[in-house]
Amino acid sequence: MSVVQVQAKTTLIHNIKGYTPTNNQGLKTFSVLVFREGKVVKIGNDETLKQFPQAIRIDGKGKALLPGLIDAHGHVIGLGNNLLRLDLRGSRSIDEVGSKLKDYAQKNPTGWLVGRGWDQTLWPDGKFPNAKHLDKFISDRPVVLTRVDGHAIWVNTQAMQLAKINAQTTSPSGGEILRSYNGVPTGVFIDKAESLINKYIPETNRAQKERALKSAGEHLLSLGITSTHDAGIDHDTWQLYQQHAKRQMLPLRIYAMLGANDDKLEAMLEHGIIKDTQDFLSIRSVKIYADGALGSRGAALLEDYHDRKGHQGLMLETQPHLESLLVLSFKHGFSAHTHAIGDKANRIVLDAYENTFKTVGGKLLRNRIEHAQIIHPEDIPRFKSLAIIPSMQPVHATSDMTMAQQRLDDTQLQGAYAWQAFLKQGSKLAFGSDYPVELANPFHGLYAATTRMSRDEKPKGGWRSAEKLDRTQALRAFTLDAAYSEFREYKTGSLEQGKWADFILIDRDYFTVPHTELDDIKVEQTWIAGDLKYQKP
Repeated sequence: MSVVQVQAKTTLIHNIKGYTPTNNQGLKTFSVLVFREGKVVKIGNDETLKQFPQAIRIDGKGKALLPGLIDAHGHVIGLGNNLLRLDLRGSRSIDEVGSKLKDYAQKNPTGWLVGRGWDQTLWPDGKFPNAKHLDKFISDRPVVLTRVDGHAIWVNTQAMQLAKINAQTTSPSGGEILRSYNGVPTGVFIDKAESLINKYIPETNRAQKERALKSAGEHLLSLGITSTHDAGIDHDTWQLYQQHAKRQMLPLRIYAMLGANDDKLEAMLEHGIIKDTQDFLSIRSVKIYADGALGSRGAALLEDYHDRKGHQGLMLETQPHLESLLVLSFKHGFSAHTHAIGDKANRIVLDAYENTFKTVGGKLLRNRIEHAQIIHPEDIPRFKSLAIIPSMQPVHATSDMTMAQQRLDDTQLQGAYAWQAFLKQGSKLAFGSDYPVELANPFHGLYAATTRMSRDEKPKGGWRSAEKLDRTQALRAFTLDAAYSEFREYKTGSLEQGKWADFILIDRDYFTVPHTELDDIKVEQTWIAGDLKYQKP
């Protein structure tokens, strides 16, 4: 049967264990889902079957059904490129990185070698690498490998020579060139210093971006993600998304944030808010960076790093410049979503929002702080009073916890990854993964949110376990409240009458499976607007 035929008629899926959050804060269960022309008509029980005798019937075979999951912070083209480039995630040593690099170079015999995913905290000595380590494996072609968090790059000598980097090269404001004892750059460039190398990498052309979008879309659909927030797009991607939306070619719903550092930002803002009638594309926010990341010690702290005395991280923007970006965004009716990880960065960003609200307004624009990882306890209530949404990634807590305890002392960790504290004060949480920094699988995030344990179940009982969420709270943050954070809570995020029929069928029941199996849940089908978009092979 064709999609057109299905869409013209009422369709119902029965024999399911259905769950949906609702706009009145509840959780509804159902065994029958009815939809027509892409929208939910009704959810109900076996009695509902009698009301639609002519409907096309699909037997759900007892599977659990949830609303389509929303990832509130990812990088779509970055994910697609990662799927097509060298992936170093999980590498346990420099030699393992080198082995993967040599294999990748053989398969890609010309040009720059670009990859992502290394994390020195997983290696035996935990120290940052240098260019000579890479030279051992590849010395005749430039190599640029981005750290897992995107806030540092590691390059070989050839790349530094092509970029004309030497001992006299100065670090830009908001960036750091790591140097040896005699001042020579080691080959690691942090935050804004990355641009010293990255500007020499040949630009991705449109065809490559289209391949990356297709690859990322297929991957996200296979994980049950029906809508994703793209945290910082450039002008070319802005054009690409609009063209695909007009042709109805976007693989899933995308809420995209304009990159504040794009030189065409003002032109994109002046074009105005972008929304399509099918709710596949929404562009109405700006992504701003305030500081770096914790793993590379670039997150801006109020006190010194516990494991690097005299160092408090990096602010990437001054507060006056942050405020000028907020003013620019608000004057065009765009929300501002600001990356802030350290407690100093979060405080400065909150101050910037507060000052700007007083002068130009903008408080009702559902502004967000992206990550909101380390927050001074005194600043948590300010999120509620300033109506700032904490847009957080549960897997960061469980992947960072060992490293965070090295970087920070217990006092600094008091407001770390404080999900329950936010909910108790009435803040809404928008959850995501920050793919490709982390894996995009939302069930890893749901597991992390409800257990605060690593995937090998450590520590028992959970890390700083008072901040754990229950399963309903966690699901809501990946569905309805994520939809709220993109102004779509009456369109997506739950399976209520009149909303888009975005849903997934999964291989075990999210609400009854043992907590140790939550991260093993697999998606069997993904539907958007009543169309089957992914079927497990």
